[in-house]
Amino acid sequence: MSDGFHSKKPRLAVLGLGHVGLPTALGFAELGWEVIGADDDASKVATIQSGQTPFYELGLDDLLARGLASGRLTLTSNVEDAVRAATVLFVCVGTPQKDSGEADLSQVEIIARIIARNLNGFKLIVEKSTVPAITAQWIKKTVARFAAKDGSSCEFEVASNPEFLQEGKAVENIFRPDRVVIGVETERARQLLEQLYQPLGCPIVVTNISTAELTKHAANAFLSTKISFINMVADMCEAVGADVTEVAHGIGLDPRIGRSFLNAGIGFGGYCFPKDLRAFMYLGAEHGVDCGLLREVENVNLQRTTRFIKKLRKAVWVLQGKQIGVLGLAFKEGTDDIRESPALRIVKALLAEGAQLRLHDPQAMEASRKELAAEPKQVDFCSSAYEAARGAQALLLLAPWPEYADLDWTRIRDLMEVPVIVDGRNFLNPNVIRSAGFEYWDMGRYQDKAARSASPVEATKASR
Repeated sequence: MSDGFHSKKPRLAVLGLGHVGLPTALGFAELGWEVIGADDDASKVATIQSGQTPFYELGLDDLLARGLASGRLTLTSNVEDAVRAATVLFVCVGTPQKDSGEADLSQVEIIARIIARNLNGFKLIVEKSTVPAITAQWIKKTVARFAAKDGSSCEFEVASNPEFLQEGKAVENIFRPDRVVIGVETERARQLLEQLYQPLGCPIVVTNISTAELTKHAANAFLSTKISFINMVADMCEAVGADVTEVAHGIGLDPRIGRSFLNAGIGFGGYCFPKDLRAFMYLGAEHGVDCGLLREVENVNLQRTTRFIKKLRKAVWVLQGKQIGVLGLAFKEGTDDIRESPALRIVKALLAEGAQLRLHDPQAMEASRKELAAEPKQVDFCSSAYEAARGAQALLLLAPWPEYADLDWTRIRDLMEVPVIVDGRNFLNPNVIRSAGFEYWDMGRYQDKAARSASPVEATKASR
């Protein structure tokens, strides 16, 4: 090859330093590549440059410290400079959702125009943001149009390399991925991307660009379907007296199904699953593909809040004026992300009912304060799970943080006015909780109604 890419390592630029871009930049720096992390948010860049990550992700702080110390990571708020200084450009900007469900690709177009006006040699432009199929073709057309207007004759190519990062496990996903998917049009692009990922020793799936783009949406849509399916099964289990955890175990042993993502509860949330599901449905509608199955997946998920509130009413009767403790506000454990959090959907439903809430989360308190700023009289943000339980007439577990499993449940019981727990994640051990003197409600797990709670005397004996 005359370009010399294999005689020296290409410099990488990661454009956008959010939940995808920052782990990506740090991961490549850890693997030995020279990386420029660029974001037009100067305050975010300054925060990262100071050694602080702008969001919580397990292991990311250590990775950032090593990246800065190694000198392989450079940070800038000048995106144009980053484009000119690098050969491989990873586009990691946001693709938020419009009211219609369509992905808003305005940030992707802005980046494409910046790249076009700063071509100073060959560039491989790599989509890493989750985008609908055929987005790469628009990037290609946009760069060509604006580069021609500016008189640039430099070569560029576009590729797709969708991210499969799970919040809370992003660092693990970077270094031990199940697979890497790359969509390319040329051998040069394939070799460049394979060069970056071969040290990971994982399967590399090479395909065309539209297939790579569609793979990410299809993966998230399928995982969302598994979650909604097992939640429907949980409702059926409650109706007929079966146990959803045992059903999940029984079907999960079938290798065609698998056990992952078969945990019943209050539904899925976060930035990716809901957004990607709706974007996939929008894409289907645009191209005449019936995505009715996915509409039902979304409907089942949104109904989880109503089902949970109904269960809570069965446990405590009237909700207005009730003092209710809530453990877990992030959309899942291991992150401070509250976007489309099912826990916050439940919190807002309870506020609408007139409940008084005592809230705790190990990482999502600041974001939740901002989200619930309009409800100061109904909400207390508590420094610990024990404070959230103090005086409560029910305690809700809405995000399965590991530290909640290790709480002193006898102490929790003594702090509460009425020892009722409603576990929206089937996270706690029913026998342990009941033996501590609680009335315990969960999601689709079989329980003898007569044994739903232990008497205070029995609980005291059991806790000794």
